[in-house]
Amino acid sequence: MPVEIIGHRGARGLHPENTLDGFRAAMRAGVTRFELDAGVSADGIVVVHHDPALNPDIARGPGGAWITPPPPLLKDLTQAEIARFDVGRIRPGSPTARRFPDQVPNDGARMPTLDAVLALPAHFTIEVKSIPTHPEATIAPEAMAERVAAAIDAACAAGRITVSSFDWRVQRAMRRLRPALPLAYLTSAETVAGAPLWWNGSSPAAHGGSVARAVAAEGGDTWSPEYPDLSLDAVREAHALGLRVVTWTVNTREEMDRLIAWGVDGIITDRPDRAPA
Repeated sequence: MPVEIIGHRGARGLHPENTLDGFRAAMRAGVTRFELDAGVSADGIVVVHHDPALNPDIARGPGGAWITPPPPLLKDLTQAEIARFDVGRIRPGSPTARRFPDQVPNDGARMPTLDAVLALPAHFTIEVKSIPTHPEATIAPEAMAERVAAAIDAACAAGRITVSSFDWRVQRAMRRLRPALPLAYLTSAETVAGAPLWWNGSSPAAHGGSVARAVAAEGGDTWSPEYPDLSLDAVREAHALGLRVVTWTVNTREEMDRLIAWGVDGIITDRPDRAPA
C-alpha cells in the first residue's frame, strides 16, 4: 500500500496551524489525513491547540497585541474566552517564524473546537495533550479521553479517527471507553528515557529493550516514533509484531524518500506539498 501522508496540525509549514481554514486549504491541495492536538477548556469543551497553554508565537489577544509569558492554560479559560484569540499569523522574528517562512498568514483565524474540525470530510489522528511531567497543566488524562470520545461520538466520526498520545494513560483509558477505536502510541527520545512516567509503569527494559514490543504489549495498532529515533530494523520488528509505523515530523523530500524505502506506513509532515506523488 502507498504510504499515508498526514498533514501535521493541518499543514503548518503552509497555513496557520490547527485552524479550520488551514485544514480546508490543505484539503483543497489534496491532503485527506491530518494530525491535530486536543486540549480541554475550563467549561469542558475539547479545543484544537498544540500546547496546554496559549502559544505566544501565534496568539494575539482581542486588541491585537501578542500575548506574553506566562500564557494562560487552556484549562483555565472557557471555550468562549479561547475563541477571542487570533492564531492566524506567526509572531514576526520568533523561532516559529524562522522555522516556517513559507506559512501564509490568515488574520482572524481562531482555535476551533474539535466538534468543528470533525465536521470536515477527512481522517484525523487526535493527539491528546496530557503531559505527565506537568500534571497541573491539564485535566486528568482519563477525563481528557472521555471528552474526546464524546466529541468523536457526537460527530459519528469513529470510522475515520485514530487517537494518540505520548501519555499512555490516555490510550489505556480510551481502550476501556471505546475498545474498537484505533490507537497510536507516540514516542520520542525524551519519553522513552522517562518511560515509567510517560508509559505509566511500562518501559523498554520490560520488553527486551524494544519500544515496538512495548507498544505491542499495550495492544497498540500503530507505533508513532519521532523519525530520528527510527531504524530499518525497528520498522521491520514493528511490522513483524503486526504494528503500523507512522513517523513524525518529516519535512524534507530526502528524509521522506528514505523512510518510504524502509517501508513506513505513514509520514506526518508540516509540508505535505513535498511528499512524493
